[in-house]
Amino acid sequence: MHQENLQKQKILIVDDSEFNRSILTDILGEEYEIFEAVDGVEAIAMIQRHAMELSAVLLDIVMPRMDGFEVLTVMNQKHWIEDIPVIIISAESGSGQIEKAYNLGATDFIMRPFDAMLVHRRVVNTILLYTKQKNLISLVIDQIDENEHLSNVMVDILSHIVEFRNGESGLHIIHIRTFTEVMLRQLQRMTDRYSLTQADIAMISLASALHDIGKIAIDEKILNKPGRLTKEEFEAMKKHSLIGAQMLENLPTYQDALLVKIASEICRWHHERYDGRGYPDGLVGDDIPISAQVVALADVYDALTSERCYKKAFPHETAIQMIMNGECGTFNPLLLDCLRQVEGMLDTEFSRVQSKEKEISHSRLINELLYGDKSFASKSSQRLLDKESMKYDFISTMTEEIYFEYTAEPSILTLSSWGAKKLGLDEVIVNPMHNEKVMQVLGEDFWKDIHTVIHDDKKDCRRINYECRLCVGGQPRWYRIAAMCLFPEDNMTRYSGVVGMAFDINDAHMRIEMLEKKAALDVLTGLLNHTSAKEQILKQMEEEPDGEYVLAVFDLDYFKSANDTYGHLFGDSVLKQVAANLRQCTRKNDIVARIGGDEFLIFLR
Repeated sequence: MHQENLQKQKILIVDDSEFNRSILTDILGEEYEIFEAVDGVEAIAMIQRHAMELSAVLLDIVMPRMDGFEVLTVMNQKHWIEDIPVIIISAESGSGQIEKAYNLGATDFIMRPFDAMLVHRRVVNTILLYTKQKNLISLVIDQIDENEHLSNVMVDILSHIVEFRNGESGLHIIHIRTFTEVMLRQLQRMTDRYSLTQADIAMISLASALHDIGKIAIDEKILNKPGRLTKEEFEAMKKHSLIGAQMLENLPTYQDALLVKIASEICRWHHERYDGRGYPDGLVGDDIPISAQVVALADVYDALTSERCYKKAFPHETAIQMIMNGECGTFNPLLLDCLRQVEGMLDTEFSRVQSKEKEISHSRLINELLYGDKSFASKSSQRLLDKESMKYDFISTMTEEIYFEYTAEPSILTLSSWGAKKLGLDEVIVNPMHNEKVMQVLGEDFWKDIHTVIHDDKKDCRRINYECRLCVGGQPRWYRIAAMCLFPEDNMTRYSGVVGMAFDINDAHMRIEMLEKKAALDVLTGLLNHTSAKEQILKQMEEEPDGEYVLAVFDLDYFKSANDTYGHLFGDSVLKQVAANLRQCTRKNDIVARIGGDEFLIFLR
């Protein structure tokens, strides 16, 4: 019996009524190990002892000494609410009571009197949902950490190549990134003037490592000259800011990536000064992005405190005094106030980073994204959001496609953040087919093939590729669904759900049309496209100017109506069949092309 209890998940029932506790224990006791508390004070003590073990808390509202709302408040303060789902079970069913419970973080609210099956099902679903979230952590956390580590490594390698050419110490980039992060965090605490999020701070700190990338194009004789630069040499050196920005702006891909945009503005403007006496554009005040302002101050501080080929290092106190006195240019007064606040902790921060014992932490970023405040999230919540926001958000935002995962048991639909926002739905939806809003947006077609496959006895279909209409922004749009079946870990002979993506067919067609302008063949039909057909016709007429030719141009009657009625896949099949027929009834040297949506061309002697 003892071993059996160890394997059960644990639930805490908090109610001052022994009768109510007994009923709930009878409903749930066979599946779960039950703890009981007679009031809020005893509940808090038990959660304190068993926080890592509890799978759920069933909480009454009206109790002596400490009521349910006070328990929720304490759980929020101690961040237990982030890992332990709380289900309120109470006869206090007024709308104000329910709203207050949800605002304090309750996962569900069940009103007394209740149905035993309802309580059992909702408790099981809640625990399964939280268990699923925790399982997601272990599946992807290592990959996320590795990917982030690799991103940092690649940025550091690139920046250290520049450092090496510039003869600077290997700590320059570390100091710039650390100084930038410390200053931005202090700036965030002092003011909301720049609306800095934790994501902004992380991104600016990473991008700061690329501030001098343009120096890779500067002559080493100038970079490493031990004495004072001549006017001409200084003008050549100043070009590195523009060169760095242009290098990033001219990347063949990723110009729209946030990291590239921030790094580009830092490269270009980290030598601007608050009074307009900097370069290359002479920007004044907050016309200079705050990212470039902070990196500019970091660069000056490190230049003063580091030994270079042309100077000795100044002590920390001297460098701070020189900056405050304006000996190194004019800086934002607010940043100087920040510097006064953090100057005593800079050496400690530099040492901590250099020790290589620092673990990458997303706690503040994750908590802001998940909870909208500045407090620290729990470790499991951090890792869950790492997976969701860093994997799904990045991929779906960059590709503008909706990523989803659906499991049949328990019935849960998980959407990428970008996809949820696009569809106007929650990111995690329990029992989606019982959710009226979900069914209005996704419709029955979305589920039809998915459920056909999940419940398919033949087990010969592991991939789904079909077309359906989704209601986006109140308007129906055609989407193509591509998905792969999932298996439960303990049974590889049946399907448990699907993971896949949905993309707007209209957007996809636009991308295809852009590619077709550069291609000789029409992607769909394999015939020549309009441009290449025109080129071949002109070429043939130039070669045989006295020849006699026939040019036939035609379209398909009622094609648009049929395409709109039966869908783009049907329309595509029609176009492919027409193309096949044209190939069969024309000669090898005849020119046959698709020159528009349903328009075709034949050019022959």
